Amino acid sequence: MKAKLLMLLSMSVFGTVGLFVRLIPLSSAEIALWRAVLAAGAIAVYLGVSRQPLRLRGLKGGAVLLLSGALMGFNWVALFEAYRYTTVSVATLTYNVAPLLVMLLSALLLHERMSWFQLLCVLMSMLGLALIVNTTCAGSANPVLGVLLSLLAALLYASVVMLNRMIRDVGGVQRTLLQFIAAIAVLLPYVLLQGGAFTQSLSGIPLLSLLTLGLVHTGLMYCLYFTAIQGLKGREIAIFSFIDPLVAVLGSAIFLHEPFPPRQMVGGAIILLATYLSGRVGIKEERALHATTTSNKEMT
Repeated sequence: MKAKLLMLLSMSVFGTVGLFVRLIPLSSAEIALWRAVLAAGAIAVYLGVSRQPLRLRGLKGGAVLLLSGALMGFNWVALFEAYRYTTVSVATLTYNVAPLLVMLLSALLLHERMSWFQLLCVLMSMLGLALIVNTTCAGSANPVLGVLLSLLAALLYASVVMLNRMIRDVGGVQRTLLQFIAAIAVLLPYVLLQGGAFTQSLSGIPLLSLLTLGLVHTGLMYCLYFTAIQGLKGREIAIFSFIDPLVAVLGSAIFLHEPFPPRQMVGGAIILLATYLSGRVGIKEERALHATTTSNKEMT
C-alpha cells in the first residue's frame, strides 16, 4: 500500500512537468542538466543532514546504475524537445506508451508472463498513437517530430525502469542521487558541445519554475518514485502511470489553452484504456496463479 501511495503522488506531480518546462526559456539540454544538478544537490544535502552515508564499497550493479542515470538524462532531453514541437497533452499521451514498453521488456528480458489480451492492448496503443498525430494541429511546430521524440523518450524511460528493477542493493534515495550524478556527467559535455554556455540569466517565474522542476519534480518525486517501483510489478506500474497524462491533459487545457480536438481525445483515451486494461488483466492473472499455487501447496 505504501508503494502504491508513493506512486500515486509522484505520477500526479509528474503530470505537471510540461507546464513548468514551457515557462523556462532555456534549451532542452540545459533544462535537463539544471534539473539534475538541482535535484542531486538537494538529495546530497538531505543525506548529509540525516547522516546517511553514500555507501559505494561493495556496490553491485554499479555500471547498470550509472547507465540508467545516463539514459534518464537523455530521456528528459527528448521529452522536453517534444514539448517544443507538439502540445503538452499530445507529447505526454504519446510518452504514456512507456508502461506498455515496460511490460514488453519485462516479458522479453525478465520472462514475466504476457497474455494475448495484453498484446492486444499494445496494438490498441498503436492505434491511439495514430489518432493523436494531427499534422494540422494548431500550436504545434512539427507534430510528427514531436510524437517521434516522445516515443524516443518513452523507450528511454522504459529502459530506465527495467535497469532499476535489476538493482536490489541500493536504497531508493541513494540510487536516485547516483543516477543524477551520472545524468550530469553525460549532459554537461553534451550541453557544452551544443554551444550552451549558461549565459542567460533567469529571474521571476522562469527561475521559480526551474527551481520547482529540479527540487520538487525531480529531487523529491524521483526519490519517491524509485522507492515505489521497488515494491511494484511492471503491470502495477503500468496502471498507476495513466495518472500522469490525465493531469497533463487537464493542465495543458486549463493553463496553456492548448487545442485538443476530438480525434486526439479518442486516441488519448484509447492509449489510457489500453494501459489500464493491460495492467488490470495482468494483476488478475497473477492473483489467480498465486491462489492456484497456494492451493497446490496446501494439498501436498
